[in-house]
Amino acid sequence: MRIAIAGGTGMTGVHVAAVAGERGHDIVVLSRRTGVELLSGAGIAGRLDGIDAVIDVTNVTTSKPDVSVSFFAGATKSLLTAGRAARVAHHVVLSIVGAEAAPDGYYAGKLVQERLVAAGDVPWTILRTTQFHEYAAMTFHRAPPGAHVAPRGRVQPVAAREAAEQLVALAEAGPAGRAPDLGGPREESLADMVRRYAHAIGYRAPVPMVNSPGALGRAFRSGALLPGRGALRGTQTFAEWLDALPDA
Repeated sequence: MRIAIAGGTGMTGVHVAAVAGERGHDIVVLSRRTGVELLSGAGIAGRLDGIDAVIDVTNVTTSKPDVSVSFFAGATKSLLTAGRAARVAHHVVLSIVGAEAAPDGYYAGKLVQERLVAAGDVPWTILRTTQFHEYAAMTFHRAPPGAHVAPRGRVQPVAAREAAEQLVALAEAGPAGRAPDLGGPREESLADMVRRYAHAIGYRAPVPMVNSPGALGRAFRSGALLPGRGALRGTQTFAEWLDALPDA
């Protein structure tokens, strides 16, 4: 197959590219580094010619709903327009388990992305996953130096590599609509994950537990972002991911 990976140089995209390459697929990476600006659509013309499937793992770092919605709506419209023109047979999107439980901030954009894909002309598959193991690191480093906190929450983190494997398998299988969700092997405490990550990288100052504000904080604490009974399960635990850190 010939697979285009939108956001193929990002944290998830590099795993998707690696998995697709290992399975013998021809890869086209769509990112700013390869001359494509998805938000405006600049540079995408002709890049999807001959593509069998698009895997969209684009991302934006923000907690502002207007920024998230603008990014995901713009990037998704660019991809769907180009995909329709190139007669792409399959559009695969990575989303988040339980996104509707916290429909503000970053999650607002993901919900808009899902609606646009489901309403579009290109046959589609949406895979929702739980937070990746890297979420602990992202949460820790988001705070200013010396002001790190550990938000309370119930999570079931999954390996980014395993999410990538599932995305490529779904691209190979053909359009499926909403695919079964993917979660990690077991539930973890988000606050505990952040503290364990801090310790693994040599941070020794206290990391106090806090309640994150708003709908997202409530969703984390309530367990609304955990995978349901019918979800698939990954195998790598957070402890195994932590042990594999280069600086652990």
